[in-house]
Amino acid sequence: MATKADVPKVQDLIPPTVQALRSLGGSGTLHEINDEIASLLELDESVQGLSMGDSHDTWFGYRCRWARTYLKWMELVENSERGVWALTQVGAHASRDLIGSVWKEAKKVASQKSEKEPKADIVAQDEGVEAELGDWKDQTLEIMKRMPPETFERLCQRVLREAGFSQVVVTGRSGDGGIDGSGVLRINLISFQTLFQCKRYKDAVGSDVVRDFRGAMIGRADKGLIITTGRFTAQAQKEATRDGAPAIELIDGDELCDILREMRLGVSVKVVETTSVDGDFFARI
Repeated sequence: MATKADVPKVQDLIPPTVQALRSLGGSGTLHEINDEIASLLELDESVQGLSMGDSHDTWFGYRCRWARTYLKWMELVENSERGVWALTQVGAHASRDLIGSVWKEAKKVASQKSEKEPKADIVAQDEGVEAELGDWKDQTLEIMKRMPPETFERLCQRVLREAGFSQVVVTGRSGDGGIDGSGVLRINLISFQTLFQCKRYKDAVGSDVVRDFRGAMIGRADKGLIITTGRFTAQAQKEATRDGAPAIELIDGDELCDILREMRLGVSVKVVETTSVDGDFFARI
């Protein structure tokens, strides 16, 4: 069983983060980067999915976040408002020695920052949207994780209906390969029979869950969908799109929160109205 000691330390994740971004063409989403790092380091699913106690985050994800933050302080990477990370010109051509010095130099920056502001705020200001949206997502995920299984299933049923599915039925039968319900998605003249599974997970969902679900759905539906409050390991994502096998769509906790926000289901967005004076208007009177 994996322990915290099995998770690579922050300093050991800095070079693979740069290598991962280079392999991805210079930029990538958080999931793409973390999955590429896990692949480069050949990390076991249990190591990737090791949870940080009551947090929905994992030790691997947490330490990868610090590695990105340190690289940003050294101006080797940058992130957009949409959460896409990219190598800067310096990062794209950085030597091994320069990358190797990031940990030591970034620790100096961290020390300087901690003298001016609480340490808890350091990541928040450098992680952009990821940190800005973290609070409401953490609250939403915590609520969903505390839901009884049947309540979470009803929530997923509502989400699917709002997304355009019809005939959405929750079965929740035990011993049925994890299948919790079915629905029909119609796109123009074509309809797809879909089976779905709802998992209130704190830890990461592994490839075995995807394999078992696929085995249960083959011959019974056109598409499969797994929705979870947790995360999917890199191996689970690869298994979901494995060549020669029916593809299965995966929605993790982070994406589920985004969907709820977009649909305004349990998550409201307030727009602040501002007032300004048009001097030119009065001048034309």
